[in-house]
Amino acid sequence: MAHEIAHVAACHIARQQTRGTLAQLATIPLIIMTPGIGGLAAQEAAGLALPVTFLKFSRGFEAEADYLGVQYMYKSGYDPQSFTAFFEKIEAQEKKKPGTLSRAFDSHPQTPDRVEKSQEEIEKLLPPQPSYKVDTSEFQDVKARLAKIENRRKLDDRKEGSPELRRASAPSDSDDDHPVLKRDGSPN
Repeated sequence: MAHEIAHVAACHIARQQTRGTLAQLATIPLIIMTPGIGGLAAQEAAGLALPVTFLKFSRGFEAEADYLGVQYMYKSGYDPQSFTAFFEKIEAQEKKKPGTLSRAFDSHPQTPDRVEKSQEEIEKLLPPQPSYKVDTSEFQDVKARLAKIENRRKLDDRKEGSPELRRASAPSDSDDDHPVLKRDGSPN
């Protein structure tokens, strides 16, 4: 969630759309000035080259969101090591289904690089805290709401007469007291 919040805070979508619009506008003179089939060829070439060029921007935005996301987690009281643990889980899944050609055109940096850079940032910039949040009632509420939305969508997608799996929602605690994980790994 910290990574996605960082995308919003850094206005990545707006910046990407602005760059795309400017790039399209920049190709107009090329198309107009090149007569006949050359203009069409220039338009097609630009149509192929621009998306590949924007992969660099997208990877840069992903790296920036990782950088900011680790800091957001830390500042909100969560252990930033869980950020790298998440990427390590993704990396393990990627090893199960490798795809070398698709990685060349991927919009995200390679997962091992993301783990390494996040780990370096944590070590250099974020001093260890004596304790971190493990869970909060607010987080459990959001998870329960998302599960309801997901279950409702799945129910809408199912066919008439098909079996239905219903999931129980997570119990909500009325108190705001939450468990805290101490640095040695034991709960309080």
